[in-house]
Amino acid sequence: SRTVLDVRRIARAHRGARATVGRIVPTPGGTNVIASRVDLWLDVRHPDDAVTARMVHEIAEAASVAAAREGCGSSIVQESLSGSVTFDPVFRDRLLDDLPGVPVLATGAGHDAGVLAAHVPTAMLFVRNPSGVSHSPEEHVEDADAERGAEALADVLSDLLTCDDLPAPDAA
Repeated sequence: SRTVLDVRRIARAHRGARATVGRIVPTPGGTNVIASRVDLWLDVRHPDDAVTARMVHEIAEAASVAAAREGCGSSIVQESLSGSVTFDPVFRDRLLDDLPGVPVLATGAGHDAGVLAAHVPTAMLFVRNPSGVSHSPEEHVEDADAERGAEALADVLSDLLTCDDLPAPDAA
């Protein structure tokens, strides 16, 4: 529990950072049993990969200290690592031309558009989500917002079919 709180504290200490513990699995997992092991899945994001690495190091140190206080040990196993993704500025600006007044949002996209960005000009179009909750059953979009998002995407794609000033895809 201390480590989960330390994750929050450490993320708040770094402007622009996000860090979450998305899953906790105690073993053996009985309601009235002291766990012999607890696995946490941690997601840490920051636009600067060096800051992300520093945060992971700080979290690992905090977890080690918390475990030692309880007479336990801790270890971190890296399951995956994705560097920060910077979307194509020409493409972003083209989208802004088609969608005046929309905000430009930073995203920690590590999938879909994040993967594509290494090979083709890429950007993301977000649809308003009143709750702000994502990747959760509580995430929802109002029908009118979904319709407007689909219309905006159709307009942008139609415009892109006729433009010739976007960068060419990576030859790799």
